[in-house]
Amino acid sequence: MLKTNVGAVDRVIRAAVGLVLIALAVFGQGMTWGWVGVIPLATALVSYCPAYSLLGMNTCGRKA
Repeated sequence: MLKTNVGAVDRVIRAAVGLVLIALAVFGQGMTWGWVGVIPLATALVSYCPAYSLLGMNTCGRKA
C-alpha cells in the first residue's frame, strides 16, 4: 500500500484544481486540460503524490 503523503488541505486544493481543469475540457477549452486535471484529482483521491515522494515532501499532519 502507498504511504499517505498528501494532507487534508492539500487534497481539497488538488481536487478543486482537478475538477476545474476537467470542467474546462468539458465546456470546450481543449481536451488537454481534462487529461491534465485527472492528475491532481487522482492524487487527491488516493492521498499519495509520487512527486512528493521523490522530493521527500509530506503535507500530512502525521508521520506517514
